[in-house]
Amino acid sequence: MDRLVIEGGHKLSGSVKISGSKNASLPILFATLLLSDSVKLTNIPNLRDIETTVKLLQILGCEVVHHKEKGIINVNPFNIYNDEAPYELVRTMRASILCLGPLLARTKRARVALPGGCAIGVRPVDMHLRGLEKMGVEINVDQGYIDAKCDRLKGACINFDFPTVGGTENLLMAATLAKGETILENAAREPEIVDLANFLIKCGAKIKGHGTHVIRIQGVEELRGCEYQVISDRIEAGTYLVAGAITRSSIEVKNAPIFAMDAIVSKLQEMGVEVYIENSSLFVDAKDPINCIDIITQPYPGFPTDMQAQFMALMCTANGSGMIKETIFENRFMQALELMRLGAYIKIAGDTAIIRGGKELKGAPVMASDLRASAALVLAGLAAKGKTIVRRIYHLDRGYEQMEKKLQKLGARIWREKE
Repeated sequence: MDRLVIEGGHKLSGSVKISGSKNASLPILFATLLLSDSVKLTNIPNLRDIETTVKLLQILGCEVVHHKEKGIINVNPFNIYNDEAPYELVRTMRASILCLGPLLARTKRARVALPGGCAIGVRPVDMHLRGLEKMGVEINVDQGYIDAKCDRLKGACINFDFPTVGGTENLLMAATLAKGETILENAAREPEIVDLANFLIKCGAKIKGHGTHVIRIQGVEELRGCEYQVISDRIEAGTYLVAGAITRSSIEVKNAPIFAMDAIVSKLQEMGVEVYIENSSLFVDAKDPINCIDIITQPYPGFPTDMQAQFMALMCTANGSGMIKETIFENRFMQALELMRLGAYIKIAGDTAIIRGGKELKGAPVMASDLRASAALVLAGLAAKGKTIVRRIYHLDRGYEQMEKKLQKLGARIWREKE
């Protein structure tokens, strides 16, 4: 098992290029199960979750060629001969549930293990299943598996209790091959959902309203292959903006999806961090004083829950006190105790964290609990005096492509070593 070692207290400089979006790549990869011929996907990040998805597609019968260094994946889904997503793979990655809708649309059957992933909350799949039942699916959940079968899916009007990202993606994919029209109301609006819809449209799907709370899908008989470039990762881009801010540095963030980052950029600016656009890049120029603020996580276009931990780390180094209220997941302050090991002052009360900044962070051994907590601990280590050791970084490898190498190019003293 690997760990990261960081010698903090050093400024960063230079530029960093943002990789393709993990949260867009995964549903698009699962959407290839719907196609009648091959597809070429570009700007795919080289991540552990991508490797897991490729293995799952191969188990289901897809021919997959993954050019990791080029960020290209070719998928031929013509011969889908298996309809079971086994626990051994699904337990490691929450997004595996996204094969459920496409498998039902393509093969009329699916057996999918209940998903695992990061320990940040329950994240039930009830809304996925209720929506599929409205589309004519017979579902039985037993011994940790979802067993589902149907004739051809039929269009339905589905109103989500909450704008669920995974539920919107699963039912959007299923509806593309359903008979008739499907309407998704109170749908999630995330840029990754828009990217999924744009990919499906290029394959021949009839979709309107993606990016709004009401998505209409008119089912078609088949979807064809295409070549498609996935959008860049807004959360990775936001993380590197915070890296510049927490080290009080000036860096360039290249290839960022600027159109999708208003909430992140505005909160940095509210803290007193200078962020500006020049030549299609984002630049961060951070100097003291930086001040704590209040943040409430919300579905897009609000402040993303996936940036909450990184901003908590930044606020630990800022002046004054601030509050973070987590409204999406019930167990997502797991980084707080580890940040406190570095000298931070954080008090947790239910879904709210109070951060009192201004304390000097000092390096210490810490342990990651989930993907974004891992990033927060790395960021804090960059700012802390002395040596910080971050353990269990396999979480980090699920969502950040070669983070230590990108930070090294910016001048950070960080390296990977075996436990």
